[in-house]
Amino acid sequence: MKLEREAKLEVEPGFRMPDLSSLDGSFCGRSGTTERFVSTYHDTDDLRLVRWGASLRYRNTEGWVVKLPRSVAAPTVVRQEHSFDGGAGKAPAEAADLVRGLVRGGSIGPVLRLQTVRHRTRIVRPADDRMVAEVVDDEVSVLEGRRIVDRFREIEVELAHDAADPAMAPIVDLLIDAGARIGEPLPKIVRALGERAHAPPDVVAAEVGPSSTVEEVVRSTIATSTRRLMQHDAVVRLGVDPEGVHQARVATRRIRSDLRTFRSLLEPRWRDELRGELGWLGRELGGVRDCDVLGERLREDALLLPDDDATNVAKVLDRLRARRDAARAEMLSAMREPRYLRLLDALVAASAEPCMLRDVAGAPAAEVMGVLMDSPWGHLKKLCDGLGPDSADAELHEARIRAKRVRYAAEVLTPVFGKPARTFARRAETLQEVLGSHQDAVMAIAWLREQAGGATPRVAFTAGRLAGIEATGRDEARRAWPDAWAGLRRKRLRFWE
Repeated sequence: MKLEREAKLEVEPGFRMPDLSSLDGSFCGRSGTTERFVSTYHDTDDLRLVRWGASLRYRNTEGWVVKLPRSVAAPTVVRQEHSFDGGAGKAPAEAADLVRGLVRGGSIGPVLRLQTVRHRTRIVRPADDRMVAEVVDDEVSVLEGRRIVDRFREIEVELAHDAADPAMAPIVDLLIDAGARIGEPLPKIVRALGERAHAPPDVVAAEVGPSSTVEEVVRSTIATSTRRLMQHDAVVRLGVDPEGVHQARVATRRIRSDLRTFRSLLEPRWRDELRGELGWLGRELGGVRDCDVLGERLREDALLLPDDDATNVAKVLDRLRARRDAARAEMLSAMREPRYLRLLDALVAASAEPCMLRDVAGAPAAEVMGVLMDSPWGHLKKLCDGLGPDSADAELHEARIRAKRVRYAAEVLTPVFGKPARTFARRAETLQEVLGSHQDAVMAIAWLREQAGGATPRVAFTAGRLAGIEATGRDEARRAWPDAWAGLRRKRLRFWE
């Protein structure tokens, strides 16, 4: 993977490149190369990739590239770029897999051909001739067959992978002084395709507020988590950042919980079928995420052990790594099933038009939706009020689940009810985190005991030490959660009553 950091500038056809050797004493320009190439962009007929800010491209000089959006802060665009071997024609399976979550069941094919004449100038530090950036001057022709139907020119400044961000500013400033201008940082495919490429993606989370209707709140809530899931699909498939699985799992759990919160507003069969499929996906993601959480805890615990335990800790972590590898293989297999793509399609449809009970859909959210807090809050309060110092681990785990449901419900209603709902949600999150720490410790202890049973005496002894550290954390969480509950159960915090 390559992380691309670039600034795009618009120029008129007659723009003259300034003398880049006059930057300052720190940097200077060195004449580079000129190259010609043809780029063929692949997408669905309705441009699902480009509308999400992604692209799939074949270039005759470098093969296949997938670009995934990461962030945009004009004039700089930061994107993940992934290269794949393969000839012209059909995209390699690995490249197509990486964008599958965005295109879903859509058929991918050529949508645009561009011919580019590229002039490069290297920006280096004179002290060591180390490149800090590259200025690229592109003259682009839009092709239909062999015929040129449009032309444009743009300047890009791309930072070297190890260059500091401030190195961008003096280069951009010099180009602006010469007549370039900062425009919207659009990829070439968007400029070439025009209005169609400017259309929003197929999931848009509209802003909601105190004057929104019930249906607007439901649509926005489902769309927010659906976007989160789809935007992290590629990160999950790549497997280089555990946060991808975490965010996808959170998105899945949130939608499922939100459908539960909205259950009195939704058509029952539609609601239950969608929740069932989300439960299936959540379990597939959960197998990997649980290993990641356990691994993070054990690595932190290992810092408290003597250095001579390092070898045995590594053997324990090797076992966990093998378990995670197996869980990841199962997860990826599930994500390549038609069932997963059908679920994404259903979520996209639900984001646009959820199956609601029409007698409440148009009602003002502020007048109708407060009552949705009664059920999750009542279940949590009844359970927590009945717990004591000796309550079973399973009971505290159930309290954590119910605290999360209460938090999610309050967060859904925050745009409608404002600060009081936000304050309540934060208190619920505090309780959820304390109980979550307890549950994570309980699960870690159980797994370590299981590993100790089939290990050598030394490894078993180290696993026992790690379990002892986790037991301390479990006991601390047991002592802490009643205070978190007391902070949440105050009547004045119940914004909906």
